[in-house]
Amino acid sequence: MFDVRDLPGVNAVLNATAATLLVIGYVLIKNRREAAHKACMLAATVCSALFLISYLVYHAQVGSVKFQGQGTIRTVYFAILLSHTVLAVVNVPLVILTLVRAFKGDRERHKKIARITLPLWIYVSITGIVVYWMLYRM
Repeated sequence: MFDVRDLPGVNAVLNATAATLLVIGYVLIKNRREAAHKACMLAATVCSALFLISYLVYHAQVGSVKFQGQGTIRTVYFAILLSHTVLAVVNVPLVILTLVRAFKGDRERHKKIARITLPLWIYVSITGIVVYWMLYRM
């Protein structure tokens, strides 16, 4: 039976899938495979949106989860968590803007903003996995 306590693991899988799709999408566009690139980037967007929904549902049900580590690892955890959270908030409008420019066919402006959005999005996805691992698996 599926339980709300399973959602952090689901969230980590969604983040890993999004990060993988983002890297594949980047490789595809570098190889001029636009249709496949578009499909990967849309799938990454869906994964990230599902992550956000799942994250909000989990924390609405469970509340805040306290990090149990002490000492240096605690400092490392909060540094990663802070950068992850700030960049996640910053990245949401960037992702939307990047997608809008792509769908409008504004290639040059899409490419320009994507150079900023992509590395941030990959960082947020990967640090989301790290935060999960540190919070629930250490």
